[in-house]
Amino acid sequence: MTDRAIRNLAHLRRSASTARVLNLLKIWLDHGGEADWAERPLFRTPALNRSLIIKHRLRRDEADSFYLRRHVATKVVIPLDPSDLKAGGRYVLVGQRGFEGVMREAFGIDARHPDMITLGLLDRLPSLDPFLLREQLKRGGVEPAGCYFSISESDVRKMARFVEDEIRPLVTLSIGPDLDAVGSTRRLAGKIMSNDPRDRMETLRETLRLELDDYEEGVFCWKGFLYYKWILTSLTGEIAAVADAVRTVRPIGKLDRETRAWLDRGRAVLQDRILQTCADARRTLAVYDDAYAGLSTEGRPAAFRDFLLDAPRLFSRLGDQLGAIQHIASFWRFRFSPGASAVSVEELIDIFMDFETGLAERQADSAAALLAA
Repeated sequence: MTDRAIRNLAHLRRSASTARVLNLLKIWLDHGGEADWAERPLFRTPALNRSLIIKHRLRRDEADSFYLRRHVATKVVIPLDPSDLKAGGRYVLVGQRGFEGVMREAFGIDARHPDMITLGLLDRLPSLDPFLLREQLKRGGVEPAGCYFSISESDVRKMARFVEDEIRPLVTLSIGPDLDAVGSTRRLAGKIMSNDPRDRMETLRETLRLELDDYEEGVFCWKGFLYYKWILTSLTGEIAAVADAVRTVRPIGKLDRETRAWLDRGRAVLQDRILQTCADARRTLAVYDDAYAGLSTEGRPAAFRDFLLDAPRLFSRLGDQLGAIQHIASFWRFRFSPGASAVSVEELIDIFMDFETGLAERQADSAAALLAA
């Protein structure tokens, strides 16, 4: 690992999980003495259950590590010394060339081991947001302890209300604005958010004329779009404040002319890329909004059918965009909270570089997507 990667690893030790980082080491430190953590671990292999799982933007020299082209990989970092992350760590990228051999040699597990299945489930997510992480694991039959998901019951209720508001036009179109619409809206929202096979909403599937596999994958992505839409709405004020704070944060320590110039440039570029990525996410969400309007207010199910078929690709793009924004917001909230220690010049440069690199790649991806559309 590079010096900067080791420093970033050390910064993460105290940080809670974000949409980009699942900090199993901190979860172990905070909950390792609890019976629920011991009885329902995310991973059965102890080293994996104390690792850091990171959605990692692949550098150009890393792209050849995979058989198929991809921009984001799931990195599993095993600290050399859990009590001192400055010592660095070993890592493996899920799905890299020779991945199964590496896992067999390092951990003694083969492709059929439950931990390999869990890693595959995590790798198929565009971000490690706790809500979608929990939903994805449930789909795969994996239900670890609640301490792995930093999502409050209050947020669950807010999300449920948001979904009800979102699907109300569809219910109104179906049964009219009568007194039973409230109950029908709540029931349909429950079915959308459910992982129960009995809640597949067969009538909607038949209306959309979708095969079962395409429908189930599309509905999961629909759920993800609803969640990301709620997240973007919730984060708008906070991320704008972070973008402003980037322009004013001051490190402690001496600044030479070259470093000051780099930070000044970095502030402007980072603020611009944060706002641009939010705009890109809104454009991706607009694809869903248009398709859903076709179904719920215009009676055109074909538009929503096309959306569900294309949803996995769009979901991946949206998750990547919002995962970056969520990570920035949550890390900034943690690192610059009231009472936090002052940031050094070196650490601030690391933070800016971490944020800027990912956002720069996402801007390039968005431009390519627009050209391909």
